[in-house]
Amino acid sequence: MRSQLKRLMIHLLAPAGAFPSAMTDKGTLRSFISTLHPIHQNKGLIRLGPPGDGGYLVPDDLAGIEALFSPGVGNVSGFEKDCADRGMKVHMADNTVEISAALDRRCQFTKKHIGAVSSAEFISMDDWVDAAALKPNSDLMLQMDIEGYEYEAFLSMSKGLMSRLRIITVEFHRLDQMWNFPFFLLASKAFEKLLQTHTCVHIHPNNTFPPLNKGGLEIPPVAEFTFLRKDRVVNPSPATAFPHPLDQDSCFKPHYPLPACWYSGE
Repeated sequence: MRSQLKRLMIHLLAPAGAFPSAMTDKGTLRSFISTLHPIHQNKGLIRLGPPGDGGYLVPDDLAGIEALFSPGVGNVSGFEKDCADRGMKVHMADNTVEISAALDRRCQFTKKHIGAVSSAEFISMDDWVDAAALKPNSDLMLQMDIEGYEYEAFLSMSKGLMSRLRIITVEFHRLDQMWNFPFFLLASKAFEKLLQTHTCVHIHPNNTFPPLNKGGLEIPPVAEFTFLRKDRVVNPSPATAFPHPLDQDSCFKPHYPLPACWYSGE
């Protein structure tokens, strides 16, 4: 009877572009969010890139990083310029802009999207890094903003590449869809893989969209996460002060802070 009712709902909702799916259990979602509570570590955070969109907070632990990989650069490259100024080799990728958008001639530009499998328009992270011909096993940094493809990109990365990424800064999209259980199953695995090798050290909600408040859980649709490889984390303790003094709103829409459920037991 239940399956028949679901098929009927699909038949009625499909013309409107809607599709019924199971919801994520609130306790499961709260438990998942708790695994991402940021950790304060002894290196502190600095800001690279411009105020607002395109600037990110990263641990002050950049010495010795050979190269930055920055997919989804768009038309803003202040973060990449700051990394080049610190002596990093910079590799940028985006299939939506021309090479002129890279702005800084020190940056190597690949006109492709990042995805799980390499093709005419896409390149996987492992293939991209391999093509850069860097020193074997050198430390790298990743700054990723690829409009939802980040989940498949992380799930397809090799263990060897993950272990080389000292710092990861990534803008995660569609977080409000975590209430959609099929999406939660996919996205939570990407985070789970990240947390095997890295620790979350900062979260900043993108204020382009207001958070979704459901069942007492506030989830920003888009947020910037910074991760530090576990072997670099010294004297960890819970981070409790948000926003960080160096945080900047992403746009001129109303400000909202990181909801407390993302860094405390509330």
